Amino acid sequence: MGMIVRPATLADLPNIRKIHNYYVENTHIIFDVRPFSPEQRMPWFQDHSDGHRHQTLVAEETGMIVGYTAAGAFRTKEAYETTVEVSVACIPDQVGKGIGSLLYRELFARLQHEDVHRVVAGIAQPNAPSNALHEQFGFKKVGTFTEVGRKFGKYWDVLWMEKMLSA
Repeated sequence: MGMIVRPATLADLPNIRKIHNYYVENTHIIFDVRPFSPEQRMPWFQDHSDGHRHQTLVAEETGMIVGYTAAGAFRTKEAYETTVEVSVACIPDQVGKGIGSLLYRELFARLQHEDVHRVVAGIAQPNAPSNALHEQFGFKKVGTFTEVGRKFGKYWDVLWMEKMLSA
């Protein structure tokens, strides 16, 4: 059986949380500083699972979740509702094997049928692989917020990128 991409279910949340927590604990690329418990991750899942603008997809291979992508609200004010913020992550030993591309391809195809005008991504720097992935999908650099996140006793920059989704 090959890899499939499908909408995430509540049963996938432990695996999504495990992937997320790896990056929380071991890297600067996610600005959370403490790992999430299952109960703490539930509100995020609900906010990213309306099945329309806000959705979470997983990549599954032979019954194992190897990555996920999510589109959620960019800001809470109503005027921002047609803009979504996206993220993507995969299990550490699968980085660079095309899972992020597979997930984003499916996510953007699904979002094309929703009332989404702009897609944005904030990428902690340095992160050349993520920058390249976003550029591959047509994201353009908008600007960098310098030293806006503190983790592991160091300040990190965030590159903001965007792409137009609707014509």
